Amino acid sequence: MNSIASAAVIAPADELRFADVSARGTPERQAEVAARLREFLPAHCVLFRAEDTRPYECDALSAYRQLPMVVALPETEAQVAQVLRTCFLLQVPVVARGAGTSLSGGSMPHASGVVLGLAKLNRILALDPVARTARVQPGVRNLAISEAAAPHGLYYAPDPSSQIACSIGGNVAENSGGVHCLKYGLTVHNVLRVRGFTIDGEAVEFGSEALDCPGLDLMALMIGSEGMLAVATEVTVKLVPKPLVARVVMASFDDVVKAGNAVASIIAAGIIPAGLEMMDQKITRAVEPFVKAGYDLDAKAILLAESDGTPEEVEEEIGRIDEVLRGSGATAIRVSQSEAERLRFWSGRKNAFPAAGRVSPDYYCMDGTIPRKNLGRMLTAIVEMERKYDLGCMNVFHAGDGNLHPLILFDANDQAQWERAELFGAEILELCVELGGTVTGEHGVGIEKINSMCVQFSPEERAAFFAVKRAFDEPGLLNPGKGIPTTSRCAEYGKMHIHGGRLPFADIPRVSDLRFPSFRFPFLAAHLMERTG
Repeated sequence: MNSIASAAVIAPADELRFADVSARGTPERQAEVAARLREFLPAHCVLFRAEDTRPYECDALSAYRQLPMVVALPETEAQVAQVLRTCFLLQVPVVARGAGTSLSGGSMPHASGVVLGLAKLNRILALDPVARTARVQPGVRNLAISEAAAPHGLYYAPDPSSQIACSIGGNVAENSGGVHCLKYGLTVHNVLRVRGFTIDGEAVEFGSEALDCPGLDLMALMIGSEGMLAVATEVTVKLVPKPLVARVVMASFDDVVKAGNAVASIIAAGIIPAGLEMMDQKITRAVEPFVKAGYDLDAKAILLAESDGTPEEVEEEIGRIDEVLRGSGATAIRVSQSEAERLRFWSGRKNAFPAAGRVSPDYYCMDGTIPRKNLGRMLTAIVEMERKYDLGCMNVFHAGDGNLHPLILFDANDQAQWERAELFGAEILELCVELGGTVTGEHGVGIEKINSMCVQFSPEERAAFFAVKRAFDEPGLLNPGKGIPTTSRCAEYGKMHIHGGRLPFADIPRVSDLRFPSFRFPFLAAHLMERTG
């Protein structure tokens, strides 16, 4: 496995400044912060009792939980700015939150901080069918944009599986994708402008509705920053015309490696489908009784390849896809014959995650990316890991861009199973790096993958990340402890050898201090040090 340099490196003072906000809140501090926020927010928009803040203790990765000190629910952009200014003056950490569908712990609260909920900012401010743009607030649901644009023959292309619930602000924070991102791109490719506020309440804008923007174009920096640089309050998105025709080719394979290789062959042939997804037999058997999509349950894996455009374009592209799939060893091929059948084919893929609940008490959804040519190798390795950790794993991929979503099955009531699931997930992510990929594709880093970042990025690269963070948020109050691992954390993870000195753990917020029941760093460190020497 790849690992970061083993030279003795002590965290620089600038890095440690981000630990200054780690002290746990006291009742007096909680009362002070709540009172200051209630000076300009209605009483029902400031929550601080445990029973009121409990719904905000985690995002969709519910294994990691932490009650926030206070929850603020502003109703206007001006109130968002005032919440940030107040927290800046009081030096209170702030974690922005949308719909809470994140799968990386990215919106998990800080114990002594404020959760800034943006769900009440849920208006579509403008929709221009001529310019093909929509200007929306961050609490607007992803799917609601397409619903509003539908009368004009337009829609918003990024379509994560949670699109019925996830908010556009969260999509911006995580750079969300979806099953059609291969052709139409991720959030960053479909957003023109983001307006928001820094931690001190200063208004900032990224991008422009024009073809170019003045000064440095920092749009790609903001999108995917997980609420660590600024809080988005207004987003202008691109809308695209609905295709005249869309059809799905569903291919069965008797071997998962063949299916993985078929994906690489499709792209190598110069074909860019609107969507190209892969599901293994375990996931199709779990989801089929629920959605009745018509999946081949005898197949070891199936591919879903969608073609859209004019009828002539679709007919020609489907013919080319069919030829490649047959040459790659497909045992059966079906093509959707109606819009209803096309939606049924996709419904199983969109419901793959909840379907895992049919066969397992809990699942741990991973998110990594590898070069498409290595899909077969990764799938073979995951089979070996299942035996190694004595846990099952279902595999569903955005195969077209190599984005993996293995679902590790375990029982959260069994601590030993959860520890093995964490190690299983960590090994998958490390193999992603070894194969030339990354530790995250579209779910973000949050708290879940912060240790895996130690594997992918060197101390110098992580120092650069912290420098960018300081440029926007010098005190480190926005979503602290997420996304960027400190040198000390990486050392604790077992990826460094520190010689001749004591690690500066005293100044770093420890996972155990934040009461994340699922993390067991001593256990992980011992295991990984044994593996890496």
